[in-house]
Amino acid sequence: MITKYFTKILTRFDPFGAEAKTARLFLSSIPPLQRNTTTSIKNELLTNNTKGNQKPLIKVTFKDKKEFEYDPSALTFKELGALLDRHSRQLSLKESIENQ
Repeated sequence: MITKYFTKILTRFDPFGAEAKTARLFLSSIPPLQRNTTTSIKNELLTNNTKGNQKPLIKVTFKDKKEFEYDPSALTFKELGALLDRHSRQLSLKESIENQ
């Protein structure tokens, strides 16, 4: 997954729910250097008290201010990676054209 174009990440999931695997794999795919410098990451854990009010969510903001929101319980990690890579490849192509 191409993560260098991510600026903000918000994850919200129940650690014991079906969506936890996708959310944890997604978070672990962010390189450590990027976690500390260029990308703002916010995690919210859903408990029994908050689960009724909020749904699981993975929200990614790219450098071009475009935001994508996905339900981690409806997607696998590979599907999520493919969806995010599509926009990352567009940004990569745009960046390579501007640099020439």
